[in-house]
Amino acid sequence: MITKTMTIAEIIRKNPKSLEIFLKFGLGCAGCGLGSVETLEEGALAHGLSESEVEDLIKLLNSN
Repeated sequence: MITKTMTIAEIIRKNPKSLEIFLKFGLGCAGCGLGSVETLEEGALAHGLSESEVEDLIKLLNSN
């Protein structure tokens, strides 16, 4: 299960298909050096996503 406290790199390692979902939300997480230390929530909010968009992202990540 994907949570907002997981690092972006951890999510991508767990499910490589998640990269496509990140890109749909405007998050180019694969090339970001912060992906190994930044949580999903921190990265998403830093890129301008709202709290509700973060929740939508998490739901989509968990449905794949």
